[in-house]
Amino acid sequence: MAVYQTPHYEKPLFSDLLNSWALLKQSVENEHRTKDCSQLLLYITAAMSWECVQNLRHMKNTFLLVQNIAQQIGISDETAVFVDDVEDILSEALDRLKKTRLR
Repeated sequence: MAVYQTPHYEKPLFSDLLNSWALLKQSVENEHRTKDCSQLLLYITAAMSWECVQNLRHMKNTFLLVQNIAQQIGISDETAVFVDDVEDILSEALDRLKKTRLR
């Protein structure tokens, strides 16, 4: 497995990505008080793991699981906004990674 080293100019994007995951996790933890979100929390934690940070394609696959589970359990609109934020930033990171590799 190839390890991708982030150039210094991409670090803010990866920081934003991890922060968006952290905000999603916090929102799901708050929602977990009223409904069972344990499976969702498991995959969010997996997406924030070092393995996923090093391989954004793996993170995207994990995100798709998170998105699907979130829809199935009927998360609140507030939490859905955080899911959308993760999707936007992850998409931007994948686009930038693709452009970097094409150079």
